[in-house]
Amino acid sequence: MGDRRWMKAALMAALAGAALAGFGGAASAAKSKEGDPQFASGARILFQGDSITEGGRWRNDDLNHIMGQDYAYLIAARCGARHPESSWTFLNRGVSGEKVTDLAKRWTEDAVALKPDLLSVLVGVNDTASVVESGGAGGVGAEEYERVYDQILQQSLRANPNLKIVLGEPFIEPGARTTDHAEFWSAELKKKQEAVERLAAKYHAPVVHYQKMFDDAIHKSKTPVTYWIWDGVHPTYAGHQLMADEWLRTVDTFYYHGRQNRSSPY
Repeated sequence: MGDRRWMKAALMAALAGAALAGFGGAASAAKSKEGDPQFASGARILFQGDSITEGGRWRNDDLNHIMGQDYAYLIAARCGARHPESSWTFLNRGVSGEKVTDLAKRWTEDAVALKPDLLSVLVGVNDTASVVESGGAGGVGAEEYERVYDQILQQSLRANPNLKIVLGEPFIEPGARTTDHAEFWSAELKKKQEAVERLAAKYHAPVVHYQKMFDDAIHKSKTPVTYWIWDGVHPTYAGHQLMADEWLRTVDTFYYHGRQNRSSPY
């Protein structure tokens, strides 16, 4: 009788162990899904830009609001939930209405001083608007945009030669903000997009191609533009999810499951 009880207990323990192993295997498989960048343990990931990145974030320590309600928030939420053991810190310093020249004025405090390991920047639509709204007589033109953008990236790399950089492609679609002077908008934005490509090549960084992503989503889904971008400039919640997915895919492919980490020119 004692032997039978021992055998039954051993069998139950074995089955429980197998179940736990299966559960652990499933969890491990989930964590290894493509699209989850494997930042170094304790890494600091900083998002910089304008209102698209700001996402209505609060300027205090309320953890329910510090990342805003946008693609940066969705990225931080997914990565934080799936990799709690990695102790990653996500930071958002986007400011509504800003151009690259505005970023430059606060770059030391809001970028360099935060000591990020990965810096993601999305800026350009307000620079473009400034040119269109001035009728081409003022604003931040393509040459100034690229020059100042280059300067802030250099500043960050001098502070951290191992910094990983991610550049977001500025984008627009037809909408309330862009209908007037639509051709001017497109031509001026294209110059900014080309500048981003040159900077990415210079610093061996990936570009998250948001313009193509939105163009493709609108075409393939056969939904109105406003389903993804409600005013021609600002994404909806669905649009922000597309941005988050595209950012994760691009960063994971470039830095972690694709090319080798870039060597800094500094």
